[in-house]
Amino acid sequence: MKLSRRSLLKLGTLGAMTGTGSALLGPSAARAAETAPPVGSLNELVYRLEVPEIFRALPTAPSHSQALVIGTGFGAAVSALRLGQAGVQVTMLERGSRWPRDLWRQIFSSESLIDGRSVWFRTSFPGFDGIVRPVDSFGGVLDVTDYEHIKVWRGAAVGGGSVVFTGAMVQPERRFFDHVFQGVVSYEEMDRVYYPLARQMLAVSPMPADVYQSAPFGHSRVWDTHVMQAGYTPQRIDSIFRWDIVRRELAGTSRASAILGESTFGNANGAKYDLGQNYLPQAEATGRVTIHPGHQVTAIGREADGRYWVQVNVIAPNGTVLRQRTLTADRLFLGAGSIGTSELLVAARDTGALPHLDETIGTGWGTNGDAAVARVFSGLEGFNQGSPCASRILDERGMPVTMENWYVPNLPLNPGLIGTLGMALDSQRASFRYDSTRKKVVLDWPSHGNDAAVAALRAVNNRIAAASGTQVGIPVLATDVNATFTAHPLGGSVLGRSTDAYGRVKGYDRLYVVDGAAIPGSTGTVNPSLTITALAERSIAEIIRAGS
Repeated sequence: MKLSRRSLLKLGTLGAMTGTGSALLGPSAARAAETAPPVGSLNELVYRLEVPEIFRALPTAPSHSQALVIGTGFGAAVSALRLGQAGVQVTMLERGSRWPRDLWRQIFSSESLIDGRSVWFRTSFPGFDGIVRPVDSFGGVLDVTDYEHIKVWRGAAVGGGSVVFTGAMVQPERRFFDHVFQGVVSYEEMDRVYYPLARQMLAVSPMPADVYQSAPFGHSRVWDTHVMQAGYTPQRIDSIFRWDIVRRELAGTSRASAILGESTFGNANGAKYDLGQNYLPQAEATGRVTIHPGHQVTAIGREADGRYWVQVNVIAPNGTVLRQRTLTADRLFLGAGSIGTSELLVAARDTGALPHLDETIGTGWGTNGDAAVARVFSGLEGFNQGSPCASRILDERGMPVTMENWYVPNLPLNPGLIGTLGMALDSQRASFRYDSTRKKVVLDWPSHGNDAAVAALRAVNNRIAAASGTQVGIPVLATDVNATFTAHPLGGSVLGRSTDAYGRVKGYDRLYVVDGAAIPGSTGTVNPSLTITALAERSIAEIIRAGS
C-alpha cells in the first residue's frame, strides 16, 4: 500500500495528539493515552490505515465477575456461550486484537510477503518449511513460542486458534481416541452427543465437488492421485471453510484469500468460519458475556475469601502497556490454550499463588505428533494453491500416522511443491516447570523428542514419492519432514489427572480447565479443534448441571 504524504502527516499528528505526552493535559488526556499510544513505526502507520478497528478504545473489563474466562479459543468460546445461556455473567479476556472482516480489504498479512500482522511480537518467523523470514514486531495473530528443542504455534486474537488454523475438523477413530483417553472420556457419548453438536455449531462440511475441481485446488487433486498411486485411499474430511465465500472468490466477487493459500494469518473475508462468526457472537447476544481484547493475563491466584484474582496488562496492538489491573471472579475458567493455561497454573503453584495444585499440573504435554511434510517436482500448473484441506490418508503399518493435503502460499516460482500436514500417534510427552532463576515457566521437551514421529511420517512420504516420481523435501532449502514446531499443543493439565473428567481442577473448587491443556498430548492423529470443542461442550454441560 502506498501512503501519501498527507496520510503520513495525518497519522503522525494523531499519534502525537494521543501519545504519552497527553498525560500532562489531565485525566481525560491520560485516559486517551491508554487507548491510543504513539505511532511506533512506518509499518504501524500502514496498519492504522488498513485496519483502524484494532486501534480503537478497548472496552474496560469489570473489576469483579461471576465468571472469568481467560482466552477466546474453542474451549473458552464454548464455555462462555453456555454459561451466558445459563444466566451467568461472564467476562472473557483475550490478549490479542479483535480483527474485523471485510470482503475486499486485506486485513491480515499475506502469507507470501509477511508483515507484523502475521505474528505476535517477533522480528522473524520460521515457516512450515523452517525457512526464517524477517518481520516487524507487532501484535499479529499467530504466536510462535520458543522452548528449547520445540517451537509452538498458537493463536493470539479474538477467536484464538480458529483464526489461524487450516480449518480441518476431523473426528478421531474410536481405537485411537480410547488409546489416548484411557477410559476417562466415553467415546460413545462423544460420538452420540458432543461431536455432532460441535459439528453443527461450527457448520463443518467436506469440500464440494465444484470447488475441488476448480483451478486453485489442482494441488489437492494431484495429492490424491499421488497417494492412490502409493496404494492409499484418500478420505474426504470436514472443514470449517464457508464454501459460498470460496465460490465468491472464484467468481471475483470477493478479494481472493482462501484460493490464494491464505489461512495461517487469517481469512479477512469470512471464508474461514472462525469463532467470531458463531460461538462468540452468540455468547455476546445473551447479554451476559463481554469480550475484552488487549487484556494479557500475567498471573492468577486466590484471595483469602475464596475469590480468584487475575493480573492483567492492558496492551495496545504495538505492545504498549496501557494499564495494569487486578480483576477478581467467583469462578475462573482457563481457556488460554495448552501453553497459556499450563504456564499460568504451573507458575501459580510454584510461586505459592495456588499452592494446593498437585504435582500433575504441567505434565502430559505433547505435540500431537505434528510435522510438516514436503515433496517437489509434482508437475503442478500455476502458482495458486487453495488453503482448505480436501482429504487425508491413514497408515497403520508402523506407528499410526495420518497425512492431510496442505497448501503452499503463492511463490515467485513454482517447483511443483506439495505440502502435507503429518500427525503421528506418538507417545512422547514432556512437562512444564517453573524456573525460579529466570522467573518463567519452561518446557522440558527432549532434544530428540520428535524422532519416532519423524521416522514414521518419513516412511510414508518416501513411499508416496517413490510411487509418484516426486522428490522428498525442498532441495537446499528445507527438509522432507520438519518437526521443529507444533501447531497442535496439547496437555499440561490433563483430564483425569490434574482435573476430574470434566475439567474441574484438583485442589480447588470453582477452577476449571476447558481447552487443549486438558487433552493428554494427542487427539489420535487428527487435528484437535473438533475434539477440543466437543470436550468443552461435554465439560460445561456437566459443570452447569451440577452447579459447580
